[in-house]
Amino acid sequence: MSATNTSTRVVIEPVTRVEGHGKVTILLDEANRVTQARLHIVEFRGFERFICGRPYWEMPVAVQRLCGICPVSHHLCAAKAIDKIVGVDQLTPTGEKMRRLMHYGQIFQSHSLHFFHLASPDLLFGFDADPAIRNVVGIIQQHRDLAVQAVLMRKYGQEVIKATAGKKVHGTGAIPGGINKNLSTAERDALLADAPQMLAWARSAVEIAKNYTLENLEKVKDFGSFESTSLSIIRDDGAMDLYNGGLRAVDKDGGTIFDHVPNDRYLDYIAEQVKDWSYMKFPFIRSIGPDDGWYRVGPLARLNTCDFIDTPEAEEARREFKSLTNGRPNHMTMAFHWARMIETLHSIEKIIDLLHDRDLQGTDLVARGQRRREGVGIIEAPRGTLFHHYRVDEHDLVTMCNLIVSTTSNNEPMNRSVRRVAEQYISGRPQVTEPMLNAVEVAIRAYDPCLSCATHALGQMPLEIELIGPDGGLIDRGSKG
Repeated sequence: MSATNTSTRVVIEPVTRVEGHGKVTILLDEANRVTQARLHIVEFRGFERFICGRPYWEMPVAVQRLCGICPVSHHLCAAKAIDKIVGVDQLTPTGEKMRRLMHYGQIFQSHSLHFFHLASPDLLFGFDADPAIRNVVGIIQQHRDLAVQAVLMRKYGQEVIKATAGKKVHGTGAIPGGINKNLSTAERDALLADAPQMLAWARSAVEIAKNYTLENLEKVKDFGSFESTSLSIIRDDGAMDLYNGGLRAVDKDGGTIFDHVPNDRYLDYIAEQVKDWSYMKFPFIRSIGPDDGWYRVGPLARLNTCDFIDTPEAEEARREFKSLTNGRPNHMTMAFHWARMIETLHSIEKIIDLLHDRDLQGTDLVARGQRRREGVGIIEAPRGTLFHHYRVDEHDLVTMCNLIVSTTSNNEPMNRSVRRVAEQYISGRPQVTEPMLNAVEVAIRAYDPCLSCATHALGQMPLEIELIGPDGGLIDRGSKG
């Protein structure tokens, strides 16, 4: 916290109700107008370096230690990359469908956790509500049914993961070329017994997110919003596919920038930039360049890029979502929540379909192929497109690893949202208030960032904020933690 003769620096550290640690700095001029606002990732990420020299077959288990919230995404993405290294381009039906079931379980539990536990206090109580109430404890006290629903939805997704990966967190189900277990009939029946209730709750979650957006449209349509490019993987026929597909990017109007790009050619289209004020990289589309080539990923981007969703209820919800913008891409940052719940509905529909597929009880679990030296895997993690890229030597040891994590791709968009909300809520005000700062955090939470996926941290990070005027005098102070 510091001041010069011309600027004031406000710091929010840490950003709360997100996975991982980050801070926001806001610079104000003499009239308290925002001149700069940045989201800083203050932890160091070292996975790309310290796994070099390890055997390639360790990667699906090792890299998921990036995170305890979305380890399945890294587990499966690494497994897809290692499949290529062992020469497997097509898994067995049982291997493919077990991995997909695991993945949809992950999407279901992660989206439920974020929406109900991390985001809903802002939506249900208001951005400026008393922080003593505006938290998950407040949800438990005042919206008990929703709190119970959230816990049970997450529990169900974790049971799907346990049945496919062996345990709920940091499982070992995906192995090079396939899977190490099938789904027993007992496991299938147990999951099917609870599926109707999960489907009903997913429907209601879509309604909550939709109604919030529509009822507060004037407030949220410009809240941290801006026109942007959207990127995701897409199925060959243009359908949303969260597990496999080619890369598609569309511009702010929905025009195609590139389409159906094979996974192993991603570096021809995507590059990364480093900036000296954050440990997180800034990806961009090569053909556009670093200044304007940034893009958004995640639920909102996936609904902007896909042509349709292949499950009936989620497709109906997608159509209603798209009608808000007359079929054009939706650029409302707060619409991430509505899109996220549509994907939650899609995930439980896919889970139910897969549970009725007898291939899950198959015994042909692993495919074989001709050994290669390089592999790329891309998957749609809950927070967006995830890239894993490995090279190995003749001794089966990893010599190069490149990870583009979903939150990394949303780095520049999150910074733009921070700037817009800071300008709206803080510019020109003489005093720092908690609701002002929470509004900035609300914009970040809409992306559901997983900062721990990009970084690694130790220690405590208390929040202390000071507003210092141009003359060096203390105007206001706040702290917590």
